[in-house]
Amino acid sequence: MHKALFLDRDGVINVNHGYVHQREDFDFIDGIFELVQRANAADMKVIVVTNQSGIARGMYTEEAFENLSQWMSNQFLEHRSHIDAIFHCPHHPNGSVETYRLACDCRKPKAGMLLRAAKELNIDLANSIMVGDKNIDMQAACAAGLTKAYWFTPEARDNAAISLIEEEAVKLATGHTAIERIESLFSVLRTQ
Repeated sequence: MHKALFLDRDGVINVNHGYVHQREDFDFIDGIFELVQRANAADMKVIVVTNQSGIARGMYTEEAFENLSQWMSNQFLEHRSHIDAIFHCPHHPNGSVETYRLACDCRKPKAGMLLRAAKELNIDLANSIMVGDKNIDMQAACAAGLTKAYWFTPEARDNAAISLIEEEAVKLATGHTAIERIESLFSVLRTQ
């Protein structure tokens, strides 16, 4: 079985400008290429798990998402790293596109994308890591049985904000930690 580094997309790989679906709006987070390089070197699978309700809301198509994902993957290759798989949830229960208007098992905070990745890629979830920027990412990690997850909060500049995040992590009863910089994870990957 493989260990994996699960990454949310918007807010972790790229700056979350809201429903990012075009290259010109895609700004990579500082340190993300090196993080993926280190995960690759540690022989971890790197898997993106991303809610894409903009598809259900009719803001962009699944084809546009796939095209952007291919471009993003190529950017990692150009930076001597690679993404092993990208899983996305195009659904939303209040979507305007009927095909995607549903309450599904893949939309975070549910664990469907992580469980599917584990099945398809032979992932050891208990020894894998999740990096997300929202509570729903931490909830999905917990629901999938991950014991390590990192809540990436670059805007958390004070101890009070970090304390609130860590209180939420305690409620989820697993090893979740707030981090302000992607570089904080470099040493974590050395121990994997």
